[in-house]
Amino acid sequence: MILFANRADSAYAPAMIVTRFAPSPTGRLHVGNVRTALLNWLLARKLGGRFLLRMDDTDVARSTEAHAQSIRDDLGWLGMTPDAEEKQSSRMDRYEEVLTQLAATGIVYRAYETPEELELKRKVQLGRGLPPVYDRAALALTDADHARMAGEGVRPHWRFKLSPDAPHAWEDLIRGPAHIDPASLSDPVIRRADGSWLYMLPSVIDDIDMGITHVIRGEDHVTNTGVQLQMFAALGATAPQFGHAPLLTGTEGKLSKRLGSLGVEEFRAAGIEPITVKALLARLGTSLPVEPVLSDQLLIDSFDLGQLGRATPRFDEAELQALNSRIIHQTPYAEVAARISVGEAAWEAVKGNIASVAEADAWKSVFDGTLPPVEDIDREYLAIAAEILADLPFDENVWAELTAGLKERTGRKGKALFQPLRLALTGREHGPDMAALLPLIGKARALERLRQ
Repeated sequence: MILFANRADSAYAPAMIVTRFAPSPTGRLHVGNVRTALLNWLLARKLGGRFLLRMDDTDVARSTEAHAQSIRDDLGWLGMTPDAEEKQSSRMDRYEEVLTQLAATGIVYRAYETPEELELKRKVQLGRGLPPVYDRAALALTDADHARMAGEGVRPHWRFKLSPDAPHAWEDLIRGPAHIDPASLSDPVIRRADGSWLYMLPSVIDDIDMGITHVIRGEDHVTNTGVQLQMFAALGATAPQFGHAPLLTGTEGKLSKRLGSLGVEEFRAAGIEPITVKALLARLGTSLPVEPVLSDQLLIDSFDLGQLGRATPRFDEAELQALNSRIIHQTPYAEVAARISVGEAAWEAVKGNIASVAEADAWKSVFDGTLPPVEDIDREYLAIAAEILADLPFDENVWAELTAGLKERTGRKGKALFQPLRLALTGREHGPDMAALLPLIGKARALERLRQ
């Protein structure tokens, strides 16, 4: 029976590539979620397709609009705004319709065992050396049995019947040939007795209705894919192409609890740029080098699922910070002008010594403000510097001429020559090249600080 073939009311054209990111709005996105979204977004942009956001919000108790909005906001900050959005909570009638149709074919069936009864069955099977697979006892129930259960107020849960004759193998876009053994799995529960839906069937229905052609997700979904292939077949629909990426690990070499809480909110607080997050996550686990880029297009042009390997990629926060600095050091003023209070010349002078864009504003007081007094400074030496500077033309060579004059007058060199000047002129022991900073400070302000 074909339930979906070329649905005329589909909002999406099946002729183009369509990917999706389908988070549950039960919390904020963490770095693993972001990587999944990124891979699907890059694939859609690479192939000129569409990238959809689907809120898998069938968990009514835990899903909230606030979390859904945070997901939208996070994707927006990353520059990965979807082409369209759907919510599973608005599609419940559709799922009910399909369940009724599948029930008529006998491929889904009602069962009544309690969790405790199922656990007892599993223990008995394990004790006999058998795999703990559901025994399909519910298939032996008669219409009279179902009527009796209904009369007693016992509501069924629904299972999907797996078959060794239905599709259970596929060519994975990342892992290569893949398959599951249906005989090793229990028939999955697709709907609970309280009427709430589990992940499996609604996801398949949505993928069909929305014309999803490619699904990239974590390797923890491999078994789900084998099961869902049977659901696509039962619904008379062509399944998307699936790819399963290895899950990220932390720096300690195993799955990190930290990764479960680290996400866009933390990246923004740390001054990480959106392009930095994408530049790192797009290349982790691939044969391509992680390198600073300044545009999405460079990542899109180089994206290739064939570059993703089977090895477990390691996410390192220190690497993210270092990459962020390298990207900032290459970022032109026009890209940050609306976010900082210093001008272009100041940005060009300081960007090589900052780890976040916001740090540029900390230099504003150096260029046009009043610095706090510096203790234990060599005032006699600075007085000589003021004398020399007062007679020099204030141009791009002023720093070189000032230090040359001081070296000749005092015999100093190295740190003893430069450090007191930097401290007096900037209030800091370290920073950008003074040859670039001094013209920005200005002659009058420089003389005032040297004579202070």
